[in-house]
Amino acid sequence: MIVAYGVANLLQSVAAARTTVHHTFDPGLLLRLAGHRTYLVGLACQVGGFVLAFLARRDLPLFLVQASVAAGLGVTAILGVLVLKWRLPTAEIALLALLFAGVTGLVLSAQPAQSRPLGPAGLVALAVTLAVIAVVGFFAVRLHGAPGSVALGSLAGLAFSAAAVAARPLAAVTSVEEFVRDPLLYLLVAHSLVGQLLLGLAMQRGSTTAAVAAMDAAGAVPAAIIGLLLLNDRIWPGREWLAALGFLATLASVIGLTRYAEPQHHHEVARERARGILPAGASAHPHPRR
Repeated sequence: MIVAYGVANLLQSVAAARTTVHHTFDPGLLLRLAGHRTYLVGLACQVGGFVLAFLARRDLPLFLVQASVAAGLGVTAILGVLVLKWRLPTAEIALLALLFAGVTGLVLSAQPAQSRPLGPAGLVALAVTLAVIAVVGFFAVRLHGAPGSVALGSLAGLAFSAAAVAARPLAAVTSVEEFVRDPLLYLLVAHSLVGQLLLGLAMQRGSTTAAVAAMDAAGAVPAAIIGLLLLNDRIWPGREWLAALGFLATLASVIGLTRYAEPQHHHEVARERARGILPAGASAHPHPRR
């Protein structure tokens, strides 16, 4: 699961950087991104990671699963070094070690247990959350640069967080008929699609770093809290401190890694444009490598 999301992060951000920037909340962006083979491969990896995460949510608490999803960025950094020849400073090596330690702490502290049913109030809350995210996204898409990346990335994270909340009780359904008829399935799909659109818009805003950091934070924290309060997520007695430290270490290392793992492919895109792909009159000066 972590590897699948790591590959997806890398490939989808490369495709988003090579697609014309959209300034409206237009679902057509997903169709344009689908015209890139890189994006389709990344999407296939994301779907594979999603399926594995869905199965994991049947028995594992959301604070572990969501932190593991965010930890895919560590794989993105490693792949960037191995495949795209990114440079890995000492600070990023330390962040990777911290990420490994954080996820290990979460694994050791998480107590497997099936989810409680969400109930009618939970369904209404997820539906209202979807509408609010879509409305706010409609206006947030007008923002440019880092503010747009942060705003849209945060909204994408909230949508994926809501999808994770819907997936936790849905994963416990045993019959196919009940699974198909469950409203959580359609809320899960709707939140995932809105989140994917918002993430694509966020990655186009000039700061994929800010987009990924905001998405990881907004996607992990609310789901972890709701899981512990409402969905029967459990921690082994006496290991609450380990879970808290592991979660904080994982989140801090992921946000730190976004400073390294995302921007460098934009330099490669800039170099391609400088060699003649840029339209006439457009700026062809790539940002310097860190």
